[in-house]
Amino acid sequence: MNYEFINPFIEATVNVIKTMSKIDATAGEPVVKTDRKARGEVSGIISMAGEQAIGSLAVTFSESAILCISSEMLGEQITVLDETAADVVGEITNMVTGGAKRLLVEKGYKFELASPSVIIGKDHMIMHQTKAPIVLLSFSTNCGDFFVELCFNIF
Repeated sequence: MNYEFINPFIEATVNVIKTMSKIDATAGEPVVKTDRKARGEVSGIISMAGEQAIGSLAVTFSESAILCISSEMLGEQITVLDETAADVVGEITNMVTGGAKRLLVEKGYKFELASPSVIIGKDHMIMHQTKAPIVLLSFSTNCGDFFVELCFNIF
């Protein structure tokens, strides 16, 4: 997967977290992930399909990161991974995907988006839509770390 395709997801992720929670997220270097194990305790996953590419995106948060981000987004203290935190993860997943989709349209990619699914639990697995290599993007914040996984077949 090339940076022309990856960069819109990095830009959208940083923008969504900053806009919604006022928290700065710093992206690390993309790496290829060799397993299906989630790097955090809660994940949102969404499928994207178009004529130029098909695949999925997952956003996985450490417990500390999502509790802090949820608290900032909602203006109230969120202290447990519950339905409220899951709803925030689903919304962030939607917003990141929508933001990346908008940026990718400018590069000639067009996508239809599915609704996100959210998984909560330590050591859960993320099953992507395609068998393409999984690109793992790590993000650090003052609240903890989170990750974005991209798994796309580009035609």
